[in-house]
Amino acid sequence: MNFETLQRRVQRRERMVEGRAQQLGERWAALKTGWREGWTPWRIVSAGLIAGFLTGRAEPLRALTGPRVLQMIGAVSSLFASVQAAAAGEAAEQAAESVAEAPLPEEPLVDEAFDAAPAPTAPRPAEAATEVSER
Repeated sequence: MNFETLQRRVQRRERMVEGRAQQLGERWAALKTGWREGWTPWRIVSAGLIAGFLTGRAEPLRALTGPRVLQMIGAVSSLFASVQAAAAGEAAEQAAESVAEAPLPEEPLVDEAFDAAPAPTAPRPAEAATEVSER
């Protein structure tokens, strides 16, 4: 083999290595994207339930003594309370935003119906007597 043939072989192998590195990068990106898209919320919850079940089977109820059960119940109740508080906070924010965006009707400073009403007059004697007798 002469020197030029060896150079061509080396250059061809270098291009092959570069091509394989590029393929590896593309496939790694596709795998990462597929992995992230595959973890939907339901799959995450399912995986947690399965892992919890398997852990419970491996370490039976002996680990759940009185204080631990109370600690677990407290943790779960605080989790639910924080989720409900967050949901209520979001609902309050949305309500405040909708109120802030709503146009406010302009109310007149003087009530025209009040100005147009007749002035009060003294009751007639019969009306006054009836009013007094009803009390």
